[in-house]
Amino acid sequence: MLEEPDLHLLLRERLRISSPKMLPSSGTPVFLTSVLASLKYCDNWDIWEMSQEFAYKQVLIVRLDLKIGRGKIAVQCSHAAVSAAEEARIRFPQWWKGWLENGQRKIALKVPDLDALLNLENVARRNRLPVYLVRDRGLTQVPPDTVTCVGIGPAPSNLVDNLTGDLALL
Repeated sequence: MLEEPDLHLLLRERLRISSPKMLPSSGTPVFLTSVLASLKYCDNWDIWEMSQEFAYKQVLIVRLDLKIGRGKIAVQCSHAAVSAAEEARIRFPQWWKGWLENGQRKIALKVPDLDALLNLENVARRNRLPVYLVRDRGLTQVPPDTVTCVGIGPAPSNLVDNLTGDLALL
């Protein structure tokens, strides 16, 4: 495994981070250290290279089986975007700040059903990414507590892409 100074250099190169203040400090949590080390061995360079345009991104993933209207989808994605960003602001302020400063990239994706959505949420939580699962209040098109979408990130683009890179755009 790479030593911490090597990880910082790798992170700065791969995510194009110019300021050392945006890097993790000494005592970097083990999960982040392993993620940083894995950057050197990214298994899908096409996805990784596409991500380099933006160091950070957020994805909003919607269930297709609900057959809800476009306006409802927009509102549900808005809930996911704001709430996941707030989680990032609290837990990962460097990611949140970098995302804000670089255009707040958001990508809308789709999954076929609830099981696929919950699986992505679970994997995102296991990987300690900012995540927010939206449950509708049931006032219009769906029953109360219907899970409609999930927001993941803002987080480093390569981490988000490793989880969602095979999903189709909404």
